[in-house]
Amino acid sequence: MVGVKYIEKQYEINVISEVESKLNQANEKYKITDTFFSIIDEIKGLFGEAEIGEDLEEFSEEIRKEVKLEKPTKHLFSIHNIEIGQPKEIVEHQLGKEKRVSMNEYGTNWYTYHQNYQQFVMVAYDNEQNVAGLYTNQNLITSTVGIKFGTAKEQVRQILGEPLEKIQKGFIVYQIQKDRDYDIFHHNDSYITIFYDKHANDTVTAIQIISEKLENKKTNVYTPASEELKIGFEYQLFDLTNASRVNHGLSVLTWDEHVQQTARKHSKDMAEHNYFSHTNLKGESPFDRMLRDAVKFSLAGENLAYGQLSSIFAHEGLMNSKGHRENILQPDFQYLGVGVAFNSESHPYYTQNFYAK
Repeated sequence: MVGVKYIEKQYEINVISEVESKLNQANEKYKITDTFFSIIDEIKGLFGEAEIGEDLEEFSEEIRKEVKLEKPTKHLFSIHNIEIGQPKEIVEHQLGKEKRVSMNEYGTNWYTYHQNYQQFVMVAYDNEQNVAGLYTNQNLITSTVGIKFGTAKEQVRQILGEPLEKIQKGFIVYQIQKDRDYDIFHHNDSYITIFYDKHANDTVTAIQIISEKLENKKTNVYTPASEELKIGFEYQLFDLTNASRVNHGLSVLTWDEHVQQTARKHSKDMAEHNYFSHTNLKGESPFDRMLRDAVKFSLAGENLAYGQLSSIFAHEGLMNSKGHRENILQPDFQYLGVGVAFNSESHPYYTQNFYAK
């Protein structure tokens, strides 16, 4: 058994026995299906301002290995043992309380679950509070056919066949671009989008599953612009970025409302004046704009995306672009603000401004 490092020396007394007792209690409550983070949260609550040290981190890693992902029972895929159609109470028992609720392009909300961006899952519910959408970009994917995080694209297509080339939205046929880093499949009343990481030999890096019923409710290719959708896309892109950073062993970025305003203004400027560039029509670079807004930085960067149907597609595209990926995975960045704006046709412009002081 390991110990815990504390801010004050006197708290070290009886740490081992107290931690062991609390873990036993938490294990009784959460069983094997829940994440170890809930157990750690209970320990933190017991010890107040305790500072968890390297020993406990090593021990929690052992607990993490005991969280077993099982094959789905009713569908082709599951994420963290969650499947389409399951009730919300099962999700909450499995994943705990959501960390964020934000509007998505389907006119419903993504409920975002994670523990400091570990075990990252996004879930959408239908009107009956059953799972209608799922997403993860972490190693939480299981399937009945052996496809998982890290499976090669060629193997996915051998198993699932040729991906869709088009999806009909009302009277509009949406043609899926051929030069893409994802495949969409229609299986068992669900649309399954599998994203690939071309920097990791075109292997599975993320998955989105949307029920056929929810997909069919989205009658337009682009969801009509709204303030709620703008805010949803902004926070989702922030969360997705942090989940990817955690995947690569990096620190979590802090949301910065100050630099968010810089990002929002640039997205709005591009949307209103129909251009797409890091340099605006006044000749200002991202760094010029940040300095004009009194953002003090020692290191900064900017990512732009345009036209992607959602924050998920925008993020996955950025991760497959070398320069943008380097910004997302820059170890020295500390802060991030995301700004989204829509043009007159509801096409979204995404701006990410990163910096360190």
